[in-house]
Amino acid sequence: MTDRRAAIKKLALGLAGGTLAYGPLARAAQPTPTPTPTPTPTPTPTPAAAPGPGAPSAQQPFDFAWLKGQAHWLASNAFQPSKDVLPPAMGKLGYNEYQSIRFRGDHALWADAGLAFRVQFFHVGRTFTEPVHMYEVIDGQAREIVYDPAMFEWDKSGIDPSLMKDRAGFAGFRVQFVTDWRDDVAAFLGASYFRAVGGDTRQYGLSARALAVDTAFPRPEEFPRFTSFWFERPAKEAGTLTLYGLLDSPSVAGAVRFLLAPGGTQVMNIDSAFYPRKPIERIGIAPLTSMFFYGKNDRRIANDWRPEIHDSDGLSMWTGAGEWIWRPLVNPAQLHLNSYLDDNPRGFGLLQRDRNFDHYQDDGVYYERRPSLWVEPRPGPNGGWGKGAVQLVEIPTVDETFDNIVAFWNPADKPKPGQELLFSYRLYWGEKMPYSSPLGQTIATRTGIGGTVGVKRQYYSWHFAVDFVGGELGALPKDAEVVAVVTTSRGTTEHVTAHYVPEFGGYRALFDVRPTDDSVEPIDLRMYLRIEGRPLTETWVYQWTPPSAKERKLAIQ
Repeated sequence: MTDRRAAIKKLALGLAGGTLAYGPLARAAQPTPTPTPTPTPTPTPTPAAAPGPGAPSAQQPFDFAWLKGQAHWLASNAFQPSKDVLPPAMGKLGYNEYQSIRFRGDHALWADAGLAFRVQFFHVGRTFTEPVHMYEVIDGQAREIVYDPAMFEWDKSGIDPSLMKDRAGFAGFRVQFVTDWRDDVAAFLGASYFRAVGGDTRQYGLSARALAVDTAFPRPEEFPRFTSFWFERPAKEAGTLTLYGLLDSPSVAGAVRFLLAPGGTQVMNIDSAFYPRKPIERIGIAPLTSMFFYGKNDRRIANDWRPEIHDSDGLSMWTGAGEWIWRPLVNPAQLHLNSYLDDNPRGFGLLQRDRNFDHYQDDGVYYERRPSLWVEPRPGPNGGWGKGAVQLVEIPTVDETFDNIVAFWNPADKPKPGQELLFSYRLYWGEKMPYSSPLGQTIATRTGIGGTVGVKRQYYSWHFAVDFVGGELGALPKDAEVVAVVTTSRGTTEHVTAHYVPEFGGYRALFDVRPTDDSVEPIDLRMYLRIEGRPLTETWVYQWTPPSAKERKLAIQ
């Protein structure tokens, strides 16, 4: 096993075991998060009895309305950077030493309460430098969970835990469920990032965030971070956990409520309220983050022995008008930002549709088991989410350890100071998503040099083969007149056909795209299958970047 693959496997095992929520510098394909400090709001709730050693602190009333008031108060005042300083010894820890600092299970929140949930905490260190305050809420009263080094195992870290007393804290947390106390169902760590698993995959993969600010600009991205969390003690045998987060950054403050319901497909109900401090040029609601290194459709830098490497293979969208769209992901040579305009979207998500082990051949991290993640907007006080766009950011990456895909909803109206932005939605984590097109769905996209086999090419073109299954496709007569409808933003299409393929029980659409100029600007493609004027499939969309004139000439020699 190569050193790189060993590192990936270790990272995956760490995620599965809950030893870390995100890999070291897992956001390296994006700008490094700017530290976003702990606020000093007016009365912060004082602490609920700590799950282990530590002096208890006073109680204070707590509910979501109070938390929104805190966020609004923060946004009405200048941003206050955190004054917490990571102990020098923690900042110097190597990867293995930091990972060896494990939370003791007997100190977990609700460890001895006979409840269906437990919460364990991550220690600050390495890239997670700013402590996050944790609170338990019982009967509307909040009390801080007081940090104590005795909550952690230190033997292999080389750190003297006595040096941490009153100088360190929690970086994040992981949630466990009664079905298996050894594994996580969710983890929150780093800025506003969090991950979850479905019971059908039991494996971490892509991530979500509470909010994205100014993603994909030539300047550093702003990363709002959770500064405090509150955990509502669940009733006995309750299958839902309610928790809250206070968000802060130079541009915005916010309050977020999460209701976690583990299951075959884990469901999170999320209510968020954001209060801008200043105008925000590009805000991302319900942002999703994933990794696409290469796959069937994009083998530009496929330099590994495994056939495909990705956490997600496409962006699925269900528009307000009812159209289903599938956009295969790519690993571009330069950053790409695509906007898909919509009005009151019904949902979108980054999915891993290909579940065939043979297509990945990775028996270490099992990419075919990575969860998909679907966002379902929920109506708010003013109805749906209104006008805006699902935006897809694809960032070049040379390694599978870096997340390089981001998708989020960007409202048409830019946020301004003094506003209250309310967004509610559900997240679905797992293999099976709650909604899918009743029409045929894309199962594979393949590309290669165009032209006719055995005939010398007189010009450059690029070939596309797109496979669809489902809907009516399997029941059509074999001689049905199925037509592939292809449109392109530039250039011309040729050799357009569609035919039934019994090996997978669906239809394959084939076509070539011929550039008509030397431009290397991306070409947008759109295609679906039709019979007698009505659609048979979802709409497949793609962005293909033609090579330079020199590369085209070499390709056809």
